[in-house]
Amino acid sequence: MFILHSNDASPTLKVMLNKVPEVTLWFWVIKILSTTIGEAAADYLAFNLGMGLERTALVMGLLLAAALAIQLRARRCLPTNYWVVVVLVSIVGTLTTDLLTDRLGVSLFVSTGVFSISLLAVFAIWWKRERTLSIHAIDTPARERFYWLTVLVTFALGTAAGDLTSEALGWGYGLSALIYGYLIAFAVLARWKLRADPVLIFWVVFILTRPLGASVGDFLAQPVSQGGMGFGAPIVTAVFAGLIALLVTWLTAQDRLSHKGQRADP
Repeated sequence: MFILHSNDASPTLKVMLNKVPEVTLWFWVIKILSTTIGEAAADYLAFNLGMGLERTALVMGLLLAAALAIQLRARRCLPTNYWVVVVLVSIVGTLTTDLLTDRLGVSLFVSTGVFSISLLAVFAIWWKRERTLSIHAIDTPARERFYWLTVLVTFALGTAAGDLTSEALGWGYGLSALIYGYLIAFAVLARWKLRADPVLIFWVVFILTRPLGASVGDFLAQPVSQGGMGFGAPIVTAVFAGLIALLVTWLTAQDRLSHKGQRADP
């Protein structure tokens, strides 16, 4: 898609401390894959394996807390650590919305609205405290905590929004995916042609990729009778997990080579 640039920190500080991967095409590919697997894996664990929503949410929540603790303690951005947290956030975000809808009876209109307001509040507090929302300036513990809180809210919001358009509004999974895909394309076009603010466009695309992935995941996994392709949650989970593992392994190898090259430089 596009690469964002920022002057929030010096090149040396960014390389040493920034805790978010460089925003390249591969970043967006893995992001979309992780959002898709979040939808499918949540259904697979809760229903296919019979764990139930509550137990699955508890287990995944504990795993997320452990993975996030490791990520926060790391001194630099490690691809494996980062993307494990993203995948777990995707699953937990899906389960959060499912619990609100299926167990507590909260309308998708309400949950989408509440998560939208919550996200705006997080952005407002983050901006007031740090004066930047750039993902190229995630170089302090406070900013990293704000970043991951924002990611969690965007994934919950994306799940609710995806279910709202595909199920509550009756647009179907395929049409919902196309709508969010068009919105992402419009945002990218605004960045390229209108020189829109890169930080704003990043977060717009980051938010929209979640309902896109959720709609794609449901479209692939749900039965044909419900508007899906009928592949099932287990197959979708396995395929997308394999793709993420391959890409993250490759990126990790590239990261190690890059740091070896930096240490070899005089």
